[in-house]
Amino acid sequence: QVQLVESGGGLVQAGGSLRLSCAASRRTISSYVMGWFRQTPGKEREFVASINPSGGSTYYADSVKGRFTISRDNAKNTAYLQMNSLKLEDTAVYYCAARPSWYTEEVYLPDSYDYWGQGTQVTVSS
Repeated sequence: QVQLVESGGGLVQAGGSLRLSCAASRRTISSYVMGWFRQTPGKEREFVASINPSGGSTYYADSVKGRFTISRDNAKNTAYLQMNSLKLEDTAVYYCAARPSWYTEEVYLPDSYDYWGQGTQVTVSS
């Protein structure tokens, strides 16, 4: 079992930045793919970004490419999502997720992840 806890959400003006953290416990995440997803009321959970266990490979949704950066520090058992140039449409609850690296499903599929955090709210205001 991997327990994930997100932090760093909040209220920010459009154009601003936030850094989300996802701290893992009970098991090391060094062999897990880490992903970030987001969800707004009435919509399905949307893929944001993922990172492979070594941190050498990342993948982003087109909507955040060039603005968001996913990273990880395996020594700290933590993943991060740096969000810059935030837009109103980035407002959502953000979730981190983890799955073993040997899973073959596409990383943008929420159902392919085994472990989820409780989410952190990000609100972008005009």
